[in-house]
Amino acid sequence: MNPGEKPAELEISTIQPIALDQRHGRARDLFTVWFGSNIMLLTIVTGALAVTAFHLPFWWGLAAVTAGNLIGAVFMALHAAQGPTLGVPQMVQTRGQFGSLGSLLVVGMVIVMYVGFCASNLVIGGQSLKTLAPSIGPAPGIVFVGLLSFFAAVYGHDMIHYYARVMTVVSGLALIAAFAWVFFVHGLPADFYTRNQASAGGVLGAVSVAALWQIAYAPYVSDYSRYLPAHTGARPAFWASYWGCSLGSTLPMILGVAVALTISGDDVVGGLAQDTGGIAAVLLLIFSLSIANTTAINLYCGALSCLTFGQTLLPHWSPKARARTVAVVVLSALALGVALLAKDSFIASYTDFILFLLYLLVPWTAINLVDYYLVQHGQYDVAAFMRADGGIYGRVNGPAVTCYVVGFLVQVPFIASPLYTGPVAQLVGGADLSWIVGLAFTSVVYYVWARAVKARGAAGVRVAEGAGA
Repeated sequence: MNPGEKPAELEISTIQPIALDQRHGRARDLFTVWFGSNIMLLTIVTGALAVTAFHLPFWWGLAAVTAGNLIGAVFMALHAAQGPTLGVPQMVQTRGQFGSLGSLLVVGMVIVMYVGFCASNLVIGGQSLKTLAPSIGPAPGIVFVGLLSFFAAVYGHDMIHYYARVMTVVSGLALIAAFAWVFFVHGLPADFYTRNQASAGGVLGAVSVAALWQIAYAPYVSDYSRYLPAHTGARPAFWASYWGCSLGSTLPMILGVAVALTISGDDVVGGLAQDTGGIAAVLLLIFSLSIANTTAINLYCGALSCLTFGQTLLPHWSPKARARTVAVVVLSALALGVALLAKDSFIASYTDFILFLLYLLVPWTAINLVDYYLVQHGQYDVAAFMRADGGIYGRVNGPAVTCYVVGFLVQVPFIASPLYTGPVAQLVGGADLSWIVGLAFTSVVYYVWARAVKARGAAGVRVAEGAGA
């Protein structure tokens, strides 16, 4: 246990800036929190989409999920490096780009995202426990995983970090055992390396899903780095987060690609149980416990986002542990309801869900990173984040809100998804280029606009000072 860490005590702070004398932990804690939380069944199922949804052969599937994770983790880790400097949750820091009220556009979107990922994890957990005990059905397993997640989220930051360190070791060993059993003990089918044909659309689709897996962590990561001492530094925080999340995601996704090529349908959890034979029960139990850790992360971040939303509307409110507990209860109930309703059509619903998230998250992450690193250079008035009028950031920052909306709209012609395929995507054989276009367009436009606004503001100050003199 790290000095200053108190996993058995209820965390009192919520969205308030973390005082310097309350900071604790080391950069390597960011490696374990993201490595340990990613080695779970949902990551395996996501990797399997390279085969079940995009119909890629093994080597192309492996390359696609690896490339997507390595690319997407850059954006995720750049967000994580903000936490030690500012000491606030990511959604509170978003007020620095969008204004106090303008940020609600993003905060509301990520709350929906957290509920969706919680529900997805609960469904997978229920399916895995059903595989262990077919007679009970998935619903009891969904409720069981939900309860485990609930208590970790209520205890808060230190408990989640501690749980993730334990699961880094336990789930890591389980993952090694699963690889060994699938490839060397159970054996691979004769057409394992020759099944399916690669296509440009399929490769880009699998890369996009893996990249989104990383980009979707962008609203989370400062929530788990904000307690680190300010002297931790951006680079250690970046690299610990980058390698923890990219390795913790890529390895189970590759396992998912392999398992998907050993089955005839899309029941990846059942296929994993079949492929791992005598150790299946132990593996599924471990991966289910890891799901509880990841769901707790979603519930905790979702609760902080809900409190951020509420404090924006009630600026004199300073929510503490009781408010976080209430928020966790509400989010748990919503996620549980969605999971029980969607359990029978999970794969189709999940694919549509994560692709839709991509289009919403891309312009936000571009604006946030450009503003932090290229416009403000990490220098923010943290006290202004908590003010009713937004302080120097105002209530609504027009350039940021406009760039966010336009950044979403420019992606539409390039979208290739089961729900909609844009005209440009059709011309390039169904390849989804939307997230690349969205990142590039939003970054450039926001940078130029924000720099112009900042320059006009500086010129106005100089004129006022000259007049005063």
